[in-house]
Amino acid sequence: AVIGGGPAGLYFALLAKKVNPADEVLVAERNPPDATFGWGVVFSEETLGALRDADYETYNEIADNFARWNAIDIYYRDTKIRSRGHVFTGISRKVLLNILQRRCQALGVRIDFEREVTDINEFASADLIVGADGINGLVRRTHAELFKPQIAIHPTKYVWFGSDLPLDAFTFIFRRNDHGLFQVHAYPFDARTCTFIVECPEDVWRRAGLESASEAASIAYCQDLFEPELRGRRLMSNRSLWLNFATLRQESWHRGNVVVVGDAAHTAHFSIGSGTKLAMEDSIALVDALRRQHDLDAALNDYEMERQPAVERFQEAALESSSYFEHVSRYAGFDPRQFAFNLLTRSRRITYVNLTQRDPELVRTVDSWFSAAATGSPDGAMRLSPPPMFAPFRIGEFSLPNRVAIAAGHDLDAAARAGAGLVLTEFVSVTEDGRITPETPVIDRSYQGVLRRAAERIHQSGSQVGLQLGHAGRRGSMRPRSDGVDRPLLRGGWRLIAPSAIAYTPRAALPREMAARDIDHIVKVFAASAQAAVSCAVDVLELNLAHGYLLASFISPLTNHRSDEYGGALENRMRFPLQVVDAVRSAYPRPLMLRISASDWILGGVELDEAVEIARLLKAHGADLIHPVMGQTVWESRADYRRLFGVPASDRIRNEAGIPTLASGYVSTSDDVNTILAAGRADLCLLDL
Repeated sequence: AVIGGGPAGLYFALLAKKVNPADEVLVAERNPPDATFGWGVVFSEETLGALRDADYETYNEIADNFARWNAIDIYYRDTKIRSRGHVFTGISRKVLLNILQRRCQALGVRIDFEREVTDINEFASADLIVGADGINGLVRRTHAELFKPQIAIHPTKYVWFGSDLPLDAFTFIFRRNDHGLFQVHAYPFDARTCTFIVECPEDVWRRAGLESASEAASIAYCQDLFEPELRGRRLMSNRSLWLNFATLRQESWHRGNVVVVGDAAHTAHFSIGSGTKLAMEDSIALVDALRRQHDLDAALNDYEMERQPAVERFQEAALESSSYFEHVSRYAGFDPRQFAFNLLTRSRRITYVNLTQRDPELVRTVDSWFSAAATGSPDGAMRLSPPPMFAPFRIGEFSLPNRVAIAAGHDLDAAARAGAGLVLTEFVSVTEDGRITPETPVIDRSYQGVLRRAAERIHQSGSQVGLQLGHAGRRGSMRPRSDGVDRPLLRGGWRLIAPSAIAYTPRAALPREMAARDIDHIVKVFAASAQAAVSCAVDVLELNLAHGYLLASFISPLTNHRSDEYGGALENRMRFPLQVVDAVRSAYPRPLMLRISASDWILGGVELDEAVEIARLLKAHGADLIHPVMGQTVWESRADYRRLFGVPASDRIRNEAGIPTLASGYVSTSDDVNTILAAGRADLCLLDL
């Protein structure tokens, strides 16, 4: 028995009947056969291949009714940019359902239209109950305690219209009026009609009076707003109500003989157009699992193990994409070419190399604009330009030959030969008792000599050198990393200081809470170290305000429990770090970079919203560049070291705080670097070699 007669339910029913014609397959659908809500659906070429292999008859009929296009149009700041090479196919949802209904009936599937199921026990005699009744459906709600759903409500409002506007491209429109920024996601599904989704932040929706507007009033408002693009065509409603999208994830998709597919199992934001695709692929996988396994529980486990990872990948891409549209106003100052590149690469499924293969002319245009902006040349003067990673980067009179940084570790000479524009040293302590381990270098006279000679060789190779300065605080007196991370020394340790007397790990030494004299002393030590950096010909000075070291420990409420002027509100927690920054800024005239924790990765710690405010404060105190990193403030934080994990923080800080950033976090290829830079998510990238 199948509850729900949408694409997932109907497709499962016909495939199951096709595999086992003797089985009785029933679909219960609460709506009449010609009723549908929504307009068009989109399929990728990959999905079409899966549909062709699963049932050639429906594939042929679906293909005969497709609208096909290979372009994306972006309307932004009175500019239209077209990107080619993006193959899409669309079909009317109503036409798709009619095709699936006819195929079900031809195969002998029984469809009970206008049947409202109120209790799944109505199908107690069924061997298998398939829930295809959507995110708010009966099946998922009945077994919620076992499926363990997590539903995230997105902050923007959207409404799903249709239009008689003929389109030949997937179309994004961005339009600002007195109420705020609105955006449109539109795509054709036949020669005469398109889906036209309008989205905006909730505060914009309220200011526009749409909170209390009728369907007719909402149509009139949006039709007037997007009149230039509609060109006299009309918007059409089909129960078109303003909603907040909900992303559904669940631990399990089955219990006993009950299983869910499509939106009853998971959802992915509409901005990547994968809802129907994922739903029908679920049905294919479920039928395949039932065919492979004679045991029902084994089959349902197989289905879940196959589909959950695939769906999660799309959900991650959808979250990246939806986050872009929810915060698109941060890119309002972008040049239209960079804005278009940023939009096209928003979900990480399209990268610089991939877009070069799809649309080389657009990428050449972006390269040309990027190089001209980087060198101060007239726009359009550089027709043939290098990729963004090879463009110079300037801060005032200072210039890097390219936009790649590498962490040198112990071997500065080897790093110099890598060709990076900026070579960053390992953590160098400002005092003996500020070391992390006994192997941590200290910026004493001996190290200054080593650094001065290394800087000369790095300069000869054409690169610049950056010195990372810090104080380990409560994370000091540890064994060398070769003996394990954050393992305290058994002997030969040193006394530790911190904002509060809290050990870094249960076995670590307890630090002493810093008094006023300690604060004054550390400020002076950092200033003296900055002066030493000048004498060593260091080009960029990076202060470490991250990773649970001393300065970071003042910033995080997890590690700063003080009740004086250095604890409590962010303004107070930043007081000592800003004193250090001010002293260093006075002593060091060259570019100053601040490494900050953009998230402590644990409840109650610093999160990205606060990190943006921290970056604004540091900018006001003379920072030239921010290097956001994640985690390690407390040992029990939950790391999420996925590919490019630090890039979203770099993006937000750069484009909300208005300060250049260095992006890091498993940035491992030139494609990563060029994608990040061209999209305006960072100004430099730390490449993991």
